Amino acid sequence: MIQLDQEQAEARAWFESLRTRICNAFEEIEREAGSDAAFDFAPWDREAEGITPGEGGGGVRGVMKGKVFEKVGVNVSTVGGVFAPEFAKTIHGAENNPHFFATGISLVAHMANPHVPAVHMNTRFLVTEKRWFGGGADLNPPIPYEEDTADFHAAFRAACDAHNPAYYEKFKAWADDYFYIPHRKVHRGVGGIFYDHLTGDFAENLAFTKSVGEAFLTAFPPIVRRRMATPWTDADMTQMFEWRGRYAEFNLVHDRGTLFGLKTGGNIEAILMSLPPMASWS
Repeated sequence: MIQLDQEQAEARAWFESLRTRICNAFEEIEREAGSDAAFDFAPWDREAEGITPGEGGGGVRGVMKGKVFEKVGVNVSTVGGVFAPEFAKTIHGAENNPHFFATGISLVAHMANPHVPAVHMNTRFLVTEKRWFGGGADLNPPIPYEEDTADFHAAFRAACDAHNPAYYEKFKAWADDYFYIPHRKVHRGVGGIFYDHLTGDFAENLAFTKSVGEAFLTAFPPIVRRRMATPWTDADMTQMFEWRGRYAEFNLVHDRGTLFGLKTGGNIEAILMSLPPMASWS
């Protein structure tokens, strides 16, 4: 079992509490739609060469398939160990010492109605020879609505402005840059915020990371409720499946979180829960 210091334990506790609140909020939406869908939670141990189960930490994969949420995964993990030498060179603070600790929450929701946007959110705390927070959230509508985009960004602007007036424009630009599919020359959605390597005062950076989680809970459920009863056409569904194909391409080719999980012995089902249940390519 991984021994946690005070900061590591505090960060883990927040991510796990946020997971519970998000899952409860999503299940409540399913109830409003007349569905009894609920999250199925499956604990897992990190698997890597040279460690026995439990020594490298693990996590809990949570998945729900319902009437509104066609497939949503909300995962938490707390892992530690040693990076492979070549991979260590790519990680902040691990160039000279490959030992690491990571705890965080990762969420991806694919919706049954093409008028309801898919969404991604994750926040994390990593320890190498440095300590930092990272994460963000982005909205991914197959059929964009300006009102939804504006509300989503407003919530994250407010979260950023409460901590540093420079954060929103910086982290919005970072998201625009990061959530881009170069081989398609398109963004995978309408953006949000993305931040990484946020070092310095632990309490302040954790407070900001908490604000990011709160912004997600403020912004996304109302957007779902606004759109979940909207009628759709066959053309709308075709557009959603093609858009999901682009989303899958990004996550398999460019997403850092996918690579980190695969390189550190994460749970395969948890890592790939971001992939949509149905998609198409044309």
